[in-house]
Amino acid sequence: MPRFLSAICAGLVLCATLASAVQNVKVQGANFVNNVTSNRFQIIGVACVAQVIPAWKIIITDIPSSYQPGGSDAFSATSDTDPLSNGTSCLRDAALMQQLGINTIRVYNVDPTLNHDLCASIFNAVGIYMFIDVNSPLPLQSLDPGNLVTSYSSTYLNHIFSVVEAFGPYPNTLAFISANEVMNTVATGQTAPPYLRAVTRDLKNYISNHLNRSIPVGYSAADVSQILTDSWTYLSCDINGQSSDPSRSDFFGLNSYSWCGPTSLTANYDASGYNTIISTFGNTSIPVFFSEYGCNRVEPRVFDEVPVLYGNMTSVMSGGLVYEYYEEDNNYGLVWIYDNGTAQLRNDYNALQTQYNTLDVKSLESMDSSATSVQSQKCSSSLISSSGFNTSFTLPAVPSGGQTLIDNGISNPNQGKLVSVTTTAVADTVYDANGNIIKNLAIKPLADDESNTPDGSNTTGQSSSTTAAIPSPTKKGAAGRKKIGAHGLVGLMALSFFFQF
Repeated sequence: MPRFLSAICAGLVLCATLASAVQNVKVQGANFVNNVTSNRFQIIGVACVAQVIPAWKIIITDIPSSYQPGGSDAFSATSDTDPLSNGTSCLRDAALMQQLGINTIRVYNVDPTLNHDLCASIFNAVGIYMFIDVNSPLPLQSLDPGNLVTSYSSTYLNHIFSVVEAFGPYPNTLAFISANEVMNTVATGQTAPPYLRAVTRDLKNYISNHLNRSIPVGYSAADVSQILTDSWTYLSCDINGQSSDPSRSDFFGLNSYSWCGPTSLTANYDASGYNTIISTFGNTSIPVFFSEYGCNRVEPRVFDEVPVLYGNMTSVMSGGLVYEYYEEDNNYGLVWIYDNGTAQLRNDYNALQTQYNTLDVKSLESMDSSATSVQSQKCSSSLISSSGFNTSFTLPAVPSGGQTLIDNGISNPNQGKLVSVTTTAVADTVYDANGNIIKNLAIKPLADDESNTPDGSNTTGQSSSTTAAIPSPTKKGAAGRKKIGAHGLVGLMALSFFFQF
């Protein structure tokens, strides 16, 4: 199959030889496992939705706190970017993420026609894996819960298979997320489950036919308590008791914002329902993890759920992805990003880094042999406990034209490939949460048998001694906005409009 030429991006020099590769991660029972070392892989990660703020907008008095051309809200058919298409930005973010200590990112909206080689190679070089969502908010590129029959089409399949072709060749593509929160009400628990299994089936059959390795496929669930257990049960059982059933989800992600500290850890463990999560998924036969977490109801966030998630919960949970890397209107971000490339860390970044630095990664990698040998249940209507949830395991047939795509492949796929990353220093100016310029920011390539881990670093302590002469940011109002005063405007202009207040 043809391959795109690698892009030469923003002064980064690429050569044609392949870069070193991280080791693949596979699913074994209820764990993610390093395919070479057989160590357990715990997800220590962040979710990434591309958020940028136009520099010109920060001189206006009352502006939205974020803006994202090419991000989830503004992702469009005419856009020529996505979160993994700009090598300069990826180098900056990879350096900050490596310093933060994560080993995984989740990327929601990608354009499979773009070149992602440099970004994927940069994250590969620093030992960071990628969860890739195959859907997008564009028409015919996701399942519509209100119109499942029509949206499940060969056009839709062509799109998600294009994402598989674009990202499947990268060794640090950990998994594909087949759908996100399609079951977001009790009512959708009646209609959507067979379609979710059908999409998983089609993706896994396509991967089996057209990629040179197996890549896990799974679902990211909304935290709808009435149907949560049945969603997991329905997606993880084996139809007809076949362990090789391709419609069975390889993992189950949970988007949960129930831990809203700080209170005592004991009180929060129960109040958040983490104790219920452990009992609910205690006999899981597939990996379960937080595909989003990080409540911001109480600010600043201190992330005191992190030592709990990576403590006694590891008997069941495979880690999680903090929502989210880029700051936007909902105020969940770790980092401010401006469209001129300038970035500034938020206090949430430092708080999360402090919590990650307490983790014992060697202990997290130790294998639970019983978890890897758990057998899945045979699908049966008797497994479903909530009234109204779908109990049929008869799946929709592949839509017209879809089986041809699965058998023969899509036409003219854009297949990614690793390229060598020869520039490691970050060109963009990055400030810490106190307004200090972070000096000598760069990625540190790892050996090909390593994934990134927390290293005990303190980002603020690595900054320069020079503080930008700017006023402190004001707090956001209820509408998620920040105000710029007259004195702040002078400072902004002096800094080439790099900051937002």
